[in-house]
Amino acid sequence: MKNKIYLILPLLSFCFFSKLAIAEIQILKASTIITMDDKNPRAEAIAFDTVTKKITAIGSLESIKNIAPNAKINDLGATVLMPGFVDPHNHPVLSGIITQEPAYWIAPYLGYKTWADVQAKILKADKEAAPGVALIFNGLDRLLQEAPLPTREVLDKLTPSGRPIAMLDNSGHAVYFNTATVKVLGWKDLKPPANPVGGSYGRNQDGTSNGVADEAGAELTVLPPLFPKAVPHPLLSGAKWYALMAANGITSSSEHTYNSGQYKAYQAYASAPNNPLRMHVYHMAVDPGAADKVTWDDPSMLRKNGIKLWADGSPWLGTVAQSFGYLDNARTKQANILLGPLFEKGMNYTRSQLDQMLDQYAPMGYQMSFHCNGDVGFDVVLDAYENALNKHKLIGTDHRWRVEHLGAARADQFKRAERLGVTVSLAPFQFIYWGDLLDGTMFKSEYGSQWQAANDAFKANVHTSFHNDGMVSPPDTLRNIQHMVTRTSINGNVHGANQAVTMDQALKASTINGAYQLKRDDIGSLEVGKYADLVELSADLTAVKPAEITSKVKVLGTWIGGQKVDTAKFLQQISEIDPSEHKGLAEAALKNSHRH
Repeated sequence: MKNKIYLILPLLSFCFFSKLAIAEIQILKASTIITMDDKNPRAEAIAFDTVTKKITAIGSLESIKNIAPNAKINDLGATVLMPGFVDPHNHPVLSGIITQEPAYWIAPYLGYKTWADVQAKILKADKEAAPGVALIFNGLDRLLQEAPLPTREVLDKLTPSGRPIAMLDNSGHAVYFNTATVKVLGWKDLKPPANPVGGSYGRNQDGTSNGVADEAGAELTVLPPLFPKAVPHPLLSGAKWYALMAANGITSSSEHTYNSGQYKAYQAYASAPNNPLRMHVYHMAVDPGAADKVTWDDPSMLRKNGIKLWADGSPWLGTVAQSFGYLDNARTKQANILLGPLFEKGMNYTRSQLDQMLDQYAPMGYQMSFHCNGDVGFDVVLDAYENALNKHKLIGTDHRWRVEHLGAARADQFKRAERLGVTVSLAPFQFIYWGDLLDGTMFKSEYGSQWQAANDAFKANVHTSFHNDGMVSPPDTLRNIQHMVTRTSINGNVHGANQAVTMDQALKASTINGAYQLKRDDIGSLEVGKYADLVELSADLTAVKPAEITSKVKVLGTWIGGQKVDTAKFLQQISEIDPSEHKGLAEAALKNSHRH
């Protein structure tokens, strides 16, 4: 009887409200509704106000109809509703620009499993594209695809048309290009200029470019001249990533490499009548405007949350601050991985520099967010966090400072994070796509099998979430859930079964916990007073075998504030915006970007 009373109580308050605005109430009915509210885990119907866009009642259809007899009912039949998925760490604009058409996404998890597959795609694109148009490729993974260093000589053979091309490494730390691109850059005698700050150019013995540029400082010289023809409408490309996330059931996400040059783009997306995502930006600490208070028209759809910092580098390059090294074998040699271990030499900043940045931003009330992969890096970050939280009297407050990725994190570190009030967002894609290499090829099994220690994180009660990280992996929340519950790689192999999580934990990591990390207590579960953000699924995730989720459960649609998302209309609305209004967007999105 207590459960029935609980369901009716919200309806009583709704009954009073409905007399004032009954015409604005709508009801959705499904075969079942997974609420992610522990007090009321299942429902049959949900009512929301189309003006406030918030839930007014949730429970049985009959009980809601009794107090709102004139409300419009939309019966969704056999489908299932649950809170829209929350991906709390992403990079929508850059991801769209370098992965969505007219760019080419050649990552191994999109079907390009080998270097031969990549070569075939480049040859095909070169043959089919309009003459002279530059082409951008993204996602080369030398570790997974067993690719050689794609020098200028290699790429020239793949572009017989003579068009300029550039290919970004999936790590984000290098770009490869052909002779035609060198000519576009105007490098006399094909020789690159002096290395820029924060980057370097590869050179042949005669001083000419070998077609490789490392790190952002050099990438920002090579890529911008190609963007105008290769990606003529970057705002639309970013919108395509929004649409891709919505197609995967995501209703809220973040921009984790925001800078001031992206302000207008995110305003354009948020202003579109059919905008499919709530967006939260984390300003890069190195951007001159990082300390600025930034506001947009509708903070419920778009807001600045905090500051993004980078502790260490990429596990696929060996540039992480960790206490154990890589195995020395043919695979790691081919990928030119630094074997290490680097310990604190893998840190991007000294501890003193971290303290200075935290001292600058913490008093402003910003939420801090650190990129970190290595266990040593996590120790340094937690040391810096503890110092700053104590210094600025934030211990015990609702600060929700974050740490991202954490492939090599240990159980004791998660427990320490919990004591500090720090929350973590894990990166399942690292385990899903690289798990078979992590365990036994890249690292000893005692380390590699434990990569992405999700069970340890949940035991520590750090509000663990899962994220997809933009162009580094497809925004596939259902796949994250499947593989974190089964603890299997993309090839179905089990590694570190002790780190598997329960279905309930995986669902929380994809909804309510992500909302917590975005400091959004008004989304993430279906409760009275929260926004009616929903994902419609073809089947109940809890009723199918975990290993069959991606084959038997499909995303059928999403709602934002009770409005059914129409991504086709959204893309049409963005396509009608003059691209010249967003000149320089591609360069801004690329600036200071890091991938993982």
